[in-house]
Amino acid sequence: MQKQIDNQTTRRSMLLGLGAAVAGAAVIATPKASAQDSGFQPPRHDVDAWFDTLPGDHRVFIDTATGRGGAESLLYASNLHNARQSAYAGDPADFAMVICLRHFSTPFAFNDAMWEKYGNVFHGTTQISDPNSNAAPTSNLMLSENYGLALPNLGSTINAVLELGVQFAICDAATQFLATQLAQATSGDFNQIYSELQANAIPGRFVSAGVMALTRAQEYGYSLLYAG
Repeated sequence: MQKQIDNQTTRRSMLLGLGAAVAGAAVIATPKASAQDSGFQPPRHDVDAWFDTLPGDHRVFIDTATGRGGAESLLYASNLHNARQSAYAGDPADFAMVICLRHFSTPFAFNDAMWEKYGNVFHGTTQISDPNSNAAPTSNLMLSENYGLALPNLGSTINAVLELGVQFAICDAATQFLATQLAQATSGDFNQIYSELQANAIPGRFVSAGVMALTRAQEYGYSLLYAG
């Protein structure tokens, strides 16, 4: 009888010891710090230094990849400024805000002259028609104040958000792709059309690729907001 009791006691001791060992192993296996707290710092590159030059207490990067998203980004930028002003008694100078026009929103980065010349191709990319004719636009709808609630930007225009200090990042990779499409559609020269697009862009800066600017912005402390 005493032997059975001793055996049970031994088993209980072994189980308790095993439990303590497992718990200890769990403690050892648990990372002591997250990657964010590990001291990791992404390298800086001169081409991205402009992210740190924009004034403002808050940093926002609005990413767009569709025609609708390009339009909605203007509305979002206006809404952010309005909310900042009404809820926080702030002003436009409080925001370092960037709208990125990339992928299928890129045609909105070009002025009316380019839309008059290449509107059919641009329309095929953005998929946003002129509300008055339901046809391909012959001007940049995001530059016009004449459409109001008929478009996804609900009347917020490129010029209006520029006045608020919003910066535009324009995808160069998508611009080159558009130049290729336009050269094929018009039997034109790629290099000439590419240069033409660059010379007729809205105020902003060309970035090597919108997706790259998106990732770099987050490394510089910009909050990401996706439109579209």
